[in-house]
Amino acid sequence: MLAPRPPVVTIMGHVDHGKTTLLDKIRESNIAARESGGITQHIGAYQIAFKTKEGQEAKITFIDTPGHAAFTQMRARGAQVTDLVVLVVAADEGVQEQTKESLSHIKAAGVPFLVAITKTDLAPQRVESVKGELAEMGVVPEDYGGNITVIPVSGKTGEGVDELLEMIVLMGKVEDLKADPEGKPLAVIIESSLDKRRGPVATALVKEGTLRVRDELWVGEKQFRIRAMFDDLKKPVQEAGPSQPVEILGFTEVPPVGAIIASSPQKETPKPFPEKEKEEKKEDIFAQEEKKLPVVIKSDAQGTLEAILSSLPKEVKVVHAGLGDVSDADVFLAQTAKARIFAFRVKVSSPIAKLATESGVKVSQFSVIYDLLEAVEKEVLRMISPDIDKEVLGKAEIVAEFKIDKKRVAGCRVVEGEISRQFPVTIKRKEETLGETKIISMKHLKEDIQTARQGQEFGAIFSPYIDFQVGDVIISYKQKKEE
Repeated sequence: MLAPRPPVVTIMGHVDHGKTTLLDKIRESNIAARESGGITQHIGAYQIAFKTKEGQEAKITFIDTPGHAAFTQMRARGAQVTDLVVLVVAADEGVQEQTKESLSHIKAAGVPFLVAITKTDLAPQRVESVKGELAEMGVVPEDYGGNITVIPVSGKTGEGVDELLEMIVLMGKVEDLKADPEGKPLAVIIESSLDKRRGPVATALVKEGTLRVRDELWVGEKQFRIRAMFDDLKKPVQEAGPSQPVEILGFTEVPPVGAIIASSPQKETPKPFPEKEKEEKKEDIFAQEEKKLPVVIKSDAQGTLEAILSSLPKEVKVVHAGLGDVSDADVFLAQTAKARIFAFRVKVSSPIAKLATESGVKVSQFSVIYDLLEAVEKEVLRMISPDIDKEVLGKAEIVAEFKIDKKRVAGCRVVEGEISRQFPVTIKRKEETLGETKIISMKHLKEDIQTARQGQEFGAIFSPYIDFQVGDVIISYKQKKEE
């Protein structure tokens, strides 16, 4: 049965803007209530318990991520871990480059967020100025007529921390966060390493069900048994429920960050968790129906970046635009958003290029603005008309359908050129493209054939399967070589 669960929160922002100090302050007050000492002995994630103003006990799980790469890498794997994000902006420095980058990651993940203006003990007079800078970024505070909660806090004095925690709990209730503690166990690896004494160790966040010591579970297609579990204070625990972070021993090898722990083998990354599916469909800013080309733009100078952004076609969705060399965070963000990276006069190191290739992210470098804009326009054309890079070899109409050995067979007649098993085909219904597939079986009468020419009839079986109808058109093509 579904029951409310604590919100899972990630804190993001520019380096040295007080993220660690704020986390330490939250954790310090919580540990003081539970046990003295041990502040530094955490496991990359921890859960706090506190009493709200109404006197009710509430819990919040904080993930101390090693950076944007881990945040977006988990998202790219389909593991939606974070429920809420606290975007940290220091009062004395205001909005910085990494603040903008963090916002891009938050939008890509499609999670709600609030802003904590830190270091108010150093520059209390700067709070309103920072709110103005946020508003210029499109992050409009509630007291400016927007819908983003902004809370001034100090990680040193503790000012505003209770208000921040109260607001996180309230936002968690609004999101109606629930899980089934009695369901099949499902957890996400958020940190992993090889310990010389204990072997492979991983921190996992429970999403569904309950993990118990001696449970036999799976990471991908590898089975393991939970040998021991520890909470964030290194205390042994026998079980861990939804939203609880726990350190696990018993893996046969170090599991990758973002991997899923499940009760059965996982050949592929599971779809996003049920509680998020509806929300993601609503919030996904990269939906295909928008007909927007998602891009990440990196440039060497602010003036150049502004010139590029002002010249992009309206069909382009800028996922992130920033200065400096292409980083792993850029690659993981592009992977999450299914975006291409366009780099202008900045470096793409060999490790980053390799990571991009492994992640399926295309990175293009330019030294002339015109060439970059021309490349973007070509990509927009490919998005609007997917056939632009395809050389059409032939077309056939589906005139009948029948079954052989329980498999649907399309009875086709070639109306133009030729259809060959050697090349992929697109199936269209009027102007709608149903999908791309291959002909795995092609027969004329009872004879296997490789090619059918104009006027000839044949039967075809497709893989992957497409739900065709009589009247649909099959288009055979080969890819044109890129210029």
